[in-house]
Amino acid sequence: MNPQRLHLALARERLLERSRLLRGIAVEQSAALSPALRFGDTVRDGVQWVRGHPEVIAAAAVALFLLRPRRVWRWGLRLWGGWRLLQQVQLRLGSGSRRS
Repeated sequence: MNPQRLHLALARERLLERSRLLRGIAVEQSAALSPALRFGDTVRDGVQWVRGHPEVIAAAAVALFLLRPRRVWRWGLRLWGGWRLLQQVQLRLGSGSRRS
């Protein structure tokens, strides 16, 4: 093996070893994020389930309305008001950042 190829092979091995080391460090440092990422996965799975089973949510809303109509109206109005407020904030933030 000529010296240049030997040098390249050694450099390649050093780079591979450094890559293994950095990968191990990344795994150790990302372990702190694991609970938050797991929670995010759980929330995402829940949202996907709800989107896939809207009849369950509708049945729960009807049952709640039949059992506690006053509470449903109160919370419904609060949610509606909050949603409208969010829409207004998004509209104002969106229009303030546009440039002509």
